[in-house]
Amino acid sequence: MTCHAGFVYSEEFTTYRFRDDHPFNQMRVVMTKELLEAAGALSEKDIIAPRLATEEELSLAHSKKYIEAVKKAGQGLLTEDEGMEYGIGTEDTPIFKGMHKASQLLVGSTLSAIDAVMDGNVQHALNLGGGLHHGFERKASGFCIYNDGAVGIKYIREKYKAKVLYVDTDAHHGDGVQWAFYDDPDVCTFSIHETGRYLFPGTGNVNERGLKEGYGYSFNIPIDAFTEDESFLSVYESAFREIVDFFKPDVILTQNGADAHHFDPLTHLCSTMKIYEAIPKLAHELAHEYCEGKWIALGGGGYDIWRVVPRAWAQIWKVMSDQTPFQGSLPVEWVQKWQKEAPVNLMETWHDPPDAFKPIPRREEITEKNKKVLAKALQLIHNQKKFNSM
Repeated sequence: MTCHAGFVYSEEFTTYRFRDDHPFNQMRVVMTKELLEAAGALSEKDIIAPRLATEEELSLAHSKKYIEAVKKAGQGLLTEDEGMEYGIGTEDTPIFKGMHKASQLLVGSTLSAIDAVMDGNVQHALNLGGGLHHGFERKASGFCIYNDGAVGIKYIREKYKAKVLYVDTDAHHGDGVQWAFYDDPDVCTFSIHETGRYLFPGTGNVNERGLKEGYGYSFNIPIDAFTEDESFLSVYESAFREIVDFFKPDVILTQNGADAHHFDPLTHLCSTMKIYEAIPKLAHELAHEYCEGKWIALGGGGYDIWRVVPRAWAQIWKVMSDQTPFQGSLPVEWVQKWQKEAPVNLMETWHDPPDAFKPIPRREEITEKNKKVLAKALQLIHNQKKFNSM
């Protein structure tokens, strides 16, 4: 199957930059685009130019007072006390010049992807500049100022009246999006992430199920630290298939953080590039089965920008456009260019070498823990199906 897909991109994505030593670095989007171009998989005809989100659109998921605070911060006019109230000026989310406009662009890029798919211009759209899933209505959090996923889903609900399944495979729980729709039965959120026992934001337990009319439409699978490929993918596929069949969405929106990889410096999961082939393949398959192909994919976390993120995110586009994941060696010219910038030795192949990582001694124990968490989640899905059929 050859699908018509769009790649949302602007060089201005790099203006979302807290400081030089901050782990959130949008150069990873530039590197991914150049990797795809060097591999002959992306051309100018595929590019969708993003727009800025309007303040009215931002207010779909953020309070007007918060938006004003972000604007003031980017102009150097926000006091320290005001900043603390809104989560701005913290170690995670420092103030930088022009932060409102830079954040507007990331939200607008997600809205551009949504319109392209929902208006029928493309079947799938990829916006690697988005996926900032920790932002709240009145507060910045976890490197995220505006929550483009939350704004985007509200936008879909208002403009297109479509049921949305949000799937988050970032190693960190997709808390901001979950809480934004915790009482909404027309938005189902599913997050598979490292347990919050050791990792920010500390939420995402199996028993976080929703509120009021939204009860039963929030699903979380917190997997154990040091989880490897096989266990991750088993849990992901089993839960995703059950949830999509239960909810039957009109459109799927995925957040594709690339921080579950063994190399990522901020998490404790131990996956390899294998999961980054499988994650988009399943999303693609289920989008066609349930949503007439309507699939919007966003970026997200991913803090080894040299060895992991470009390879992982390039696979999403390859699956979107022709379903055949990359194999073999990376383009030599791309490796040579970016090796001059990188503080580590770049990978030269799409897959990780088989001996790249030491075996995890607790593999069986971790796998068994994850099976038990999955079983609890699946039982909740089955219970909700029975309740809805009564």
